[in-house]
Amino acid sequence: MTTITARIAEGVRAVPADQWDACAGKGNPFLSHAFLSALEQSGSVGGRSGWQPLPIIVDDADGVPVAIAPAYAKSHSQGEYVFDHAWADAWERAGGDYYPKLQIAVPFTPVPGPRLLLRDPAQASALIAAVEAVVRQNGLSSAHATFVDEAQLPAFQAAGWLTRAGTQFHWANRGYDGFDDFLNDLASRKRKAIRKERAAALDGLTVRHLTGRDIRPEHWDAFWAFYQDTGNRKWGRPYLTRSFFPLLSEVMGDDVLLILAERDGRPIAGALNLIGGDALYGRYWGAVEEVPFLHFELCYYQAIDAAIARRLQRVEAGAQGEHKLARGYVPVTTWSAHFLPDPGFHRAVAEFVERERAAIGQEQEYLGEMTPFKRG
Repeated sequence: MTTITARIAEGVRAVPADQWDACAGKGNPFLSHAFLSALEQSGSVGGRSGWQPLPIIVDDADGVPVAIAPAYAKSHSQGEYVFDHAWADAWERAGGDYYPKLQIAVPFTPVPGPRLLLRDPAQASALIAAVEAVVRQNGLSSAHATFVDEAQLPAFQAAGWLTRAGTQFHWANRGYDGFDDFLNDLASRKRKAIRKERAAALDGLTVRHLTGRDIRPEHWDAFWAFYQDTGNRKWGRPYLTRSFFPLLSEVMGDDVLLILAERDGRPIAGALNLIGGDALYGRYWGAVEEVPFLHFELCYYQAIDAAIARRLQRVEAGAQGEHKLARGYVPVTTWSAHFLPDPGFHRAVAEFVERERAAIGQEQEYLGEMTPFKRG
């Protein structure tokens, strides 16, 4: 019989990069050692951020990881995009401490992907059991795996975790050779509306796509101003630190795509993307000049252009946003899994997520009828 042990590491950087990436696999850049360790090195997580990195690891008999959960002790529910504030309020009104809780996720990143990083797929149940043990042994209220790859849901369900549905809007590449091919799939009125939006957004501007060494320090200076503006308006303060962005560029190189809009050579807006194995992931955007439709242009249309050029299968442009429908992004279901060891709390949340899932299913049917594609 193979000997299996579980442990908690003091951050992603405490795990050798080759061992981490052997479990994480390729294709999803947010799960890579480079991305997650950049969050730590830049101070975006750890310290007083409320995200304490505590990856849970199952080792083989030689002490080499075969399964990893990218786990964080959380002292709040910010930066998760799967909202459990009502659960926290109910638990605390009943006399419990909801925080700290355990979060299995990529911080500040609503991108679906594996949450059980498995070099040996047979160790999924052992890893889930290790997560549950951490919760019970430390008296935590709960554990939450957010934006879980749908293929991993059965492993969580088999362990008795609750599953919760959500909605995002993704763009699918149907073998297009260019943006006009995509437009030809749309109804005439929608096609004309997008062309009008693009013309208005680009009037007087130049758009540049930068990757790898083409992204220079002055570009990050400009993007930091954009990011701060958006962060201050949406969250009160930005989640990521100033040093994260050049560090990301340094460690991930050509996986980073920075799209800048310039007026007379001066950047006025930008969108940051990561390039995966089969998808382009839009993450952050901001502007220092108000230009109609420029957000749609940089975050949605330019992303489609980039995905087509790279033969990527889809664009994932972040959380929420029904306004993406008119731009050719369609509703897809996202998933999370939740471990609530208290039986009464588990029952109450189970009833809630069942009702919520039915409502989301109905909403997605309605939204599916609003897509801009030709009928028939």
